[in-house]
Amino acid sequence: MPNLTLADLSSEIEANVRRALAEDIGSGDITAQLIPAERLASARVITREEAVICGTAWVDAVFRQLDPRVAVHWQVQDGDKVSADQTLFRLEGPARALLSGERSALNFLQTLSAVATRCRYYADLVEGTQVKLLDTRKTLPGLRLAQKYAVTCGGCHNHRIGLFDAFLIKENHIAACGGIAQAINTAHQIGPGKPVEVEVESLEELRQALEAGADIVMLDELSLEDMREAVRLTAGRAKLEASGGINDSTLRVIAETGVDYISLGTLTKDVKAVDLSMRLVL
Repeated sequence: MPNLTLADLSSEIEANVRRALAEDIGSGDITAQLIPAERLASARVITREEAVICGTAWVDAVFRQLDPRVAVHWQVQDGDKVSADQTLFRLEGPARALLSGERSALNFLQTLSAVATRCRYYADLVEGTQVKLLDTRKTLPGLRLAQKYAVTCGGCHNHRIGLFDAFLIKENHIAACGGIAQAINTAHQIGPGKPVEVEVESLEELRQALEAGADIVMLDELSLEDMREAVRLTAGRAKLEASGGINDSTLRVIAETGVDYISLGTLTKDVKAVDLSMRLVL
């Protein structure tokens, strides 16, 4: 699937931010009202740890929606690797808006940067191989597109967006359709032009998928020996994706089998927010 870009996400970013601000501010930030409305302030946001940055457009949207008088001055951009204590951006504008937007802005930035950081780590593990690391649908509800964009900032790649843009035929689909060939043939009939991927658990199932014309075959927890044989048998007739039970210690050796893709739920699911801090100056 093609990777998401910021140009694909303008309306999504605005919607993400509207929901976040409504959730956090509700009927009004009563604590910010302690500060005179005319009071101006500046602030800077730093990272307390190394990270790969993602989410600048979401931060911009937070302060733009709160008060267009707020100026955001970035010192980094999406995809940049930063060090502990580095300043990421500075803010200038009404103090109330800076304080009201702080949490929502940092939530987006620290979460999306966490995904980008994790992805850069895994991308570095397979550097020099031809494999592409793919994300999955294991994303935070409401933030799928944002997280998938963050994946690309970390050097990994997007799989299908959801259940609508590509077929992924798994064991239960195969059983319900009466077999691999029947499922693939039906997919081609009802969704011409859409990619058809099928999950297999053996080399025999791989042969069936290839004969039926699958575009991509997911090798579910096959041994390294079987993956190498799968690459030989496929000989470029379909793309091969390794999946299931893959971790830091097995990723590189799987990449070296010659598969085209490796999908990893951990790219978006098992992430720890980057530690950020905002320091206000009145």
